[in-house]
Amino acid sequence: MSTKSSRPAVPPFDLDRAWRLHPSVSIRPERFGALLYHFGTRRLSFLKSPALLQVVESLADAPTARDACTIAGVTDAELATYQRALATLATSQMIQEAPAA
Repeated sequence: MSTKSSRPAVPPFDLDRAWRLHPSVSIRPERFGALLYHFGTRRLSFLKSPALLQVVESLADAPTARDACTIAGVTDAELATYQRALATLATSQMIQEAPAA
């Protein structure tokens, strides 16, 4: 018997690369986390925790996404969950790899 998830497959996300918020994305902080709006694609994403918002906001200043997670206080036990969330944000073009320095 095969069990299929109803979720679409999300490509792997490299925590050891530099990432940033897409320049066309605006953040609106909320009690539950934040709303992200992409002006180019007109897509809306919900960040369901203040900690995930802190990770996303830390991406620009951190050398890697892993470092942004550390800055936000993400534990090793939580890292896989945040990696999946960042992968989803990358797939929806809310975040993108930072250009090489």
